[in-house]
Amino acid sequence: MKRIVNYEITPSENGMTIAYFLRQQGYTRKSISTLKKQEGAFSINGNCVSAGTCLKEGTTLIVTIFETATSENIEAENLPLKILYEDEDILVVDKPAGMAIHPSINHHYGTLANSVMGYYNRQGIKYVFRCLNRLDRDTSGVVILAKHMLAGAIMSKAVKNGLFHKEYMAVVSGCVKGMGIINAPIGRVEGSIIERQIDLIKGKDAITHYETIKSGDKYSLLKIVLETGRTHQIRVHMKHIGHPLPGDFLYNPDFRDISRQALHCYKIGFEHPITKEQMEFVSELPEDMKRLMAD
Repeated sequence: MKRIVNYEITPSENGMTIAYFLRQQGYTRKSISTLKKQEGAFSINGNCVSAGTCLKEGTTLIVTIFETATSENIEAENLPLKILYEDEDILVVDKPAGMAIHPSINHHYGTLANSVMGYYNRQGIKYVFRCLNRLDRDTSGVVILAKHMLAGAIMSKAVKNGLFHKEYMAVVSGCVKGMGIINAPIGRVEGSIIERQIDLIKGKDAITHYETIKSGDKYSLLKIVLETGRTHQIRVHMKHIGHPLPGDFLYNPDFRDISRQALHCYKIGFEHPITKEQMEFVSELPEDMKRLMAD
């Protein structure tokens, strides 16, 4: 995979070294170090230059990213893939419930990674799987993927700094009205690898904001925004306030009306890693969650 990015140098950037300039654009030190090792990664007016070269206003810096690696341990499979958006830098997909993100001991095949690898394999494109937001197997919704090293580095940094705005939709048990904030630390259940619980002593801070979209006697539909990103945060917090998600095999194994946890990553907003344009993607509420609220 090859990606060429052009930067028009402004008066305020005159005299900056390329390395310093790229740091201002969101490049990580690691990504710059990787580019330094690639012949022809930086050029100005057709001449190859080093990362220590000083920039001049009115010139164009060209950064060329060469990638020949691929995720060799992920099998390419011809699986359905619902693409919401794709350009040279990012891929946005709508993940269905029941599909894991990565292969694991229990899920070697049938994952989103297998599907994406198959999508690019059919095009003859080598691809390294870089997922920016991970969803549980049974959580549906928007997933953002980077298509090359640079986009991955910039967007990973944005995720770490809390610059991805994510909104979830959850159907919860019982009647919930209005809005609220849940502030309760979450920790691992002793003896379990995956299960979490409210832990006032050893737990890590966890804050969840929710707003009721539709309420009923049996179920309520909530919009949820996370201030922190703890494992199973929504599921644990909603159980904590007495409104667990139906179909949640860990925290509320009630499968009478739905076969999986009623949780959906509805919307993600972020700054594009290269163009800096504000992007926003929405995934419609799945049919199984709609049915819960239709009853």
